[in-house]
Amino acid sequence: MSTADNESRQAQTALGTLRFLLTCWKVNLASAMEYRLSFFLLAGMMFINNFMWLFFWSLFFHRFPVVNGWSLSDVMMLWAVGAGGFGWANMMFGNFHRIAPIVSGGQLDVYLSQPKPVLLHVLASRMSVTAAGDFLFGLAVYAWVGEHTLSGGLRFAAGLLISGLIFMGVMIIAGSFAFFFGNSEGIASQVFNSFVALSTYPADIFRSVAKVLLFTLVPAGFISYLPIGLLRDYNSGFVWQAAGMTVFLLAAGSLLFRAGLKRYTSGNAIAMRG
Repeated sequence: MSTADNESRQAQTALGTLRFLLTCWKVNLASAMEYRLSFFLLAGMMFINNFMWLFFWSLFFHRFPVVNGWSLSDVMMLWAVGAGGFGWANMMFGNFHRIAPIVSGGQLDVYLSQPKPVLLHVLASRMSVTAAGDFLFGLAVYAWVGEHTLSGGLRFAAGLLISGLIFMGVMIIAGSFAFFFGNSEGIASQVFNSFVALSTYPADIFRSVAKVLLFTLVPAGFISYLPIGLLRDYNSGFVWQAAGMTVFLLAAGSLLFRAGLKRYTSGNAIAMRG
């Protein structure tokens, strides 16, 4: 096969994958909009819940205007990047934090029976309704206190992308443990809750060993430092490290998931995609 034929086949494969993703997102959105009142209520409740957290932070910063170089606007952008990134990832790839129960419950059979990339199919086959509230919250906070320039908008979009992909990478790794350790839903749930919590606190409040762990073993620091290292004072070194960690987590998660598939035993379950 010539190089031109190989490149043409790769282009067709990429185009087919994109069409598959667009179809998944279209079906997920149509399914969510069947119950529009529920959709808007759940998304609205999450939107309000996030703003309640900012209200409590505002009370804190009213008494202590600057903490380790962080102001209220920085914390607001931290929540905007964290919630917004989590929101788009959970809307478009809503199963990224549900891999452990899917594997443990033998629900991978329906995905293995179809000629699509298994991990991508699993991730894109569900949309979280409440995540729309997270994403809109992120946009609303940026519109409120963000830098309204072309550069500021692009950096905020980059922050959302990095944040969402890091969330996905961490949870794909945690969820893939179910292939090797059996029922690990509890472990994945603890990783998820801990990671979300750590990503909502300013990175500079941590010291010594805790801060090292925040940028290595539990890389939530690459999300919680984005308002400073990317949005307020652009730090190219930090940005490259965050991008590198993002690629590493996604690659490690993909490889671990593929290795786990070789160990997967069918659950003999009759299940519908969802």
